[in-house]
Amino acid sequence: MRTEPRRSDLVEPELSYRIIGCAYDVSNNLGPGHHEKYYQRALAESLAEAGIKFEEQYYFPLRFKTKVVGKGFVDFLVENKIIVEIKKGDKYSLKHINQVLEYLKTSGLKLAILINFGTNGVAFKRVVNFDS
Repeated sequence: MRTEPRRSDLVEPELSYRIIGCAYDVSNNLGPGHHEKYYQRALAESLAEAGIKFEEQYYFPLRFKTKVVGKGFVDFLVENKIIVEIKKGDKYSLKHINQVLEYLKTSGLKLAILINFGTNGVAFKRVVNFDS
């Protein structure tokens, strides 16, 4: 039986664990080399099978004062708490990390998970918005 307290510094640890489990499910079943859109479709199926609520291609407006000056779409918004952005490839790029940080800042959310489906399987990075 676990007696020590869980880490209090992690954002949404249980939900993150479930999302990442779904990503591994996709990777294990599809394998490497597919288009990003197929990984996205499979991840949607896996999230639904796991009973995780999500919205796909979630829209959010980019505002300047009271005016909408742009728009953004994230691959998934999970339980109105976590942005999930998927990529195909073996490496994280600064461009992708900055993109996810901008999504977090614009949406006001605290956590995003960047998931890469690559030749060696699935890899993920948790990205936290410290400004929210």
